Amino acid sequence: MAGTSKGPGRLRLTTVMVAGSMLSCLLLGGCITVKAPDKPIVIELNINIKQEVVYRLAGDASQTIDNNKDIF
Repeated sequence: MAGTSKGPGRLRLTTVMVAGSMLSCLLLGGCITVKAPDKPIVIELNINIKQEVVYRLAGDASQTIDNNKDIF
């Protein structure tokens, strides 16, 4: 039973360490500041949409289905 005497002491030490870390996190949490940038944020998007290609593929697909009704 020599090992049981260290149990409560370790539990108290762990509790104190956890409480200390939580307290330090709370205290350091106030040091964070958020500041708006001086210059506007620029996001460049190069988007090129080709609807013609999709439309032609849809037309070709419908013609293929009409020509090969026995397959579908």
